[in-house]
Amino acid sequence: NAFRVDASAAFGTGSEASVDYPDYARKVAEQVAQGNVEQGVLVCGSGTGMAITANKVPGVRAAVAWSEETARLARQHNNANVLALGARTTPPGDIPKIVRAWFATEFEGGRHADRVAKISEVERNR
Repeated sequence: NAFRVDASAAFGTGSEASVDYPDYARKVAEQVAQGNVEQGVLVCGSGTGMAITANKVPGVRAAVAWSEETARLARQHNNANVLALGARTTPPGDIPKIVRAWFATEFEGGRHADRVAKISEVERNR
């Protein structure tokens, strides 16, 4: 399964200098929420801080994935639209496999659609 990456929508730092990850998570999450891109991928030490930040943007369902299975389940069951990865917590050789699994997986809908709708309802009623 092939997937297309829109490199023009890359918001990376371009260096190895320490940055404030919420700034980058917000940029990516806003692009997803505005419909400029379908999905986003975020990377930080654990993936958790990026996911927390991204999930503050209405319409974003970010998930931390540490395996191909967790990536697939996030897409299939939660219709997650942002993948967060931990650079320090995920073996480097697993990251490409996780990303491929993420982009190769579609939302299953059905009973999961009702659950995702409930998530969206919580978001609307904050």
